[in-house]
Amino acid sequence: MARKTILALCTAALCFVATAADAGSGTTTCKMNYTLTVWSLVYKHASGQGTIHCSNGQKMSVKLSSNGGGLTVGKYTISDGFGEFAGVRSIDDVLGTYVAASADAAAVKAGTAQVMTKGEVSLALSGTGEGINLGVALAGFTISR
Repeated sequence: MARKTILALCTAALCFVATAADAGSGTTTCKMNYTLTVWSLVYKHASGQGTIHCSNGQKMSVKLSSNGGGLTVGKYTISDGFGEFAGVRSIDDVLGTYVAASADAAAVKAGTAQVMTKGEVSLALSGTGEGINLGVALAGFTISR
């Protein structure tokens, strides 16, 4: 139930950001499907890959990575991840490092929802997978070619 509430809040926040950004700014809509493997023991590391598709026809395969720290322990895999960007004018705007904070408590069937930002570009991530994770962390989430 808590995961659905978090996902609903993240989705609502992204819709608000996307609506505000699209109003007269000439932005495009970009979405990402991804997989991600995460492990943490004080230090948190994630790596994965994804594909980004934009409403203007642009498409890009990307590498995902995240490094950070906090009070965390666990290992999980997101195998069915979805991301939605706001404030994008060109697909190249999605590349770079986003600021990400997380609070997680999951076992066996894991779910995640996060909203992060990089300047004028925002990214909402959600996904399901398997593993265990417990803790609070602050990290940089990087998208590269």
